[in-house]
Amino acid sequence: MNALLTKLPAVTLPLIETVPSRSRHYFDPDSGRAPYRVRHYEFASSVHLMPLVRAFLDTAAAHRGRDYRYLFTLLGNELAANALAHTRSGLPLGHYTLTCERRRDGLRLTCQDQGVPGPFDPDRPQHLKVDSRGLNPEATSGRGLAMINALSASWGDNGLTRSRRVWFHLPYDQTRTLWNRLGEEH
Repeated sequence: MNALLTKLPAVTLPLIETVPSRSRHYFDPDSGRAPYRVRHYEFASSVHLMPLVRAFLDTAAAHRGRDYRYLFTLLGNELAANALAHTRSGLPLGHYTLTCERRRDGLRLTCQDQGVPGPFDPDRPQHLKVDSRGLNPEATSGRGLAMINALSASWGDNGLTRSRRVWFHLPYDQTRTLWNRLGEEH
């Protein structure tokens, strides 16, 4: 059987072809579909799908300006990358779900991963903490949550190590945010 597999030609498939047709509008900002209130999609455990993750996030924020879409996609990409790097979602056959909620004052993104192995006590939640050195350019890790903490209006997690949900809220009005102040400096 291995000899048969080695003789098969390599095939390149556009990532959108991996998405069921009923969900393809989640990745197309010009689909013409009516605005959504909640949109979610389950992604498989491959870093090769990150362009699809970014398309999902950009499309979820398509009704906003370029800077807002960029920031929402950047922060959402961090949640997805953390799920792949730090939980069972990044293992073979793993998965994680991104859920975007359109609210009156902004977008809320939640990433639910498959958690980490080990003991779990529901009476003692283990919430994520931001590394205080995360925004230091010399830091080698901890940047993702530090960036989410600095650039979103609020964020948090459910504290459950077996099935963690991490979320952030990004307001539509960015005038008083660090993101807006950083833009004014340049």
